[in-house]
Amino acid sequence: MQPLIIEAALNGATPKSRNPNTPITPAELTSEALAAMHAGAAIVHTHIERMDLTGDASANRYLEAYAPILAQRPDAILWGTVATGPDVEARFGHYRQLARAGVRMGAFDPGSVNLGTQGPDGLPGASVLYATTYRDIAWLAQLHEQERLGPAIAIYEPGWLRTTLAYEKAGKLPAGAFVKLYFGGRYNFLDGKRGEITFGLPPTERALDAYLELLEGSTLPWAVAAIGDDVVETGLAQLAIERGGHVRVGLEDFGGERLPGNLELIEEVVALAEKAGRPVATPNEAAGILKLPR
Repeated sequence: MQPLIIEAALNGATPKSRNPNTPITPAELTSEALAAMHAGAAIVHTHIERMDLTGDASANRYLEAYAPILAQRPDAILWGTVATGPDVEARFGHYRQLARAGVRMGAFDPGSVNLGTQGPDGLPGASVLYATTYRDIAWLAQLHEQERLGPAIAIYEPGWLRTTLAYEKAGKLPAGAFVKLYFGGRYNFLDGKRGEITFGLPPTERALDAYLELLEGSTLPWAVAAIGDDVVETGLAQLAIERGGHVRVGLEDFGGERLPGNLELIEEVVALAEKAGRPVATPNEAAGILKLPR
């Protein structure tokens, strides 16, 4: 069976106040990323402390962590997240500088979604509209094509996957695409609290089956991710390993009562793969599976 790609999402919006094991500073991220790759992660995803940094300021902050990683591991597959800003250039423009510094993937978000918390009355509370219009998606496709970045595609809702598949069918999806199926878990990933207000499909086998039905006939590699949950405890990691998919794991996504570290979470997925007799991909093997352009 094809080697298993493990993507490690090291921090995201998870603060140290929620989990003291979360790496935040560039030095912490450099150390954690190198350790994550040694533990079995083929791809590493991180955030910087301030999403309001855009352009060169954002790229430079990422590179404080990424440059030392690439110096030691030129095979590393790294990617950072989007910025906040008034337009698509402000949100994604920093990927140009990152690509020219050796970063090989970038976010490609093919849709819009409400991300919110649960109020005391059980109804949606504070929320953020995470919006990427069809015009923005076309701009992103051009950016990834021009900079030879592999699209890291988050699928928050089924419609996002249908848009992605339209780009694949039309031959307009940039090379190196990796589809991550995001399942909304039991814990809100914005505040870490348990509740019913989330997005997308639940982390169940039937929900995975629904996504796999949409993917019939597609050649895109896919992974599962439990956002606000435990991708191993839910059974999604095991299902993906058995069905030829891949797994995203890490403190950005994790929700639960325990306080694991990133390496612990990676090692749990590696143990599942070993039990199933499936090898774990190196960064070079992952680059080959994804057909990364660089």
